[in-house]
Amino acid sequence: MKTVLKFAGVISLVAGVAALILFLTTPGLNYTASSQILGGSTTSQIAGQTLIFGGENIAINWAGLGIFIALVCGLVLLFCGFILPIANAKAAKKFAGLLNFLAACGLIAAGVFAFFIIPAFTSVNGSASFDFGTILKGEYSITFTWIIAAIVAIAGGVFALLPTVANLSSKK
Repeated sequence: MKTVLKFAGVISLVAGVAALILFLTTPGLNYTASSQILGGSTTSQIAGQTLIFGGENIAINWAGLGIFIALVCGLVLLFCGFILPIANAKAAKKFAGLLNFLAACGLIAAGVFAFFIIPAFTSVNGSASFDFGTILKGEYSITFTWIIAAIVAIAGGVFALLPTVANLSSKK
């Protein structure tokens, strides 16, 4: 456990960066449309950058922007919490614990926001599913890579919390 605690900041920083890269570089939503008359279905994907920052004919939504802001703030706080103890000041070490706690909250919030991307996206861009009888049916679904990115972000937040939890439990 002590070995994990020693590297918890680095693990959470790497997990946060990995989640940010996955959120920005992979598709976030699948859109599947099927037609019985035309005979078949098609699936298209909406890129992560488009979900976060908006794009052509796609409005910015609160969950996408929340993911980006929470992840970036969490990573900046993690980096500061990682650098401050190197300064070897007593006040800096106490402040680093608070920064790690706030960073953990940011990473966990980003992971949770990812699971709200469909309702947030459809609230500003139209319905989550539609049904025109046999002509056309369609629905949105979150991609597997965004689910993995959300889990990685939440895991990074949990790793950032480990030193704080260990300090609190050892003071009893």
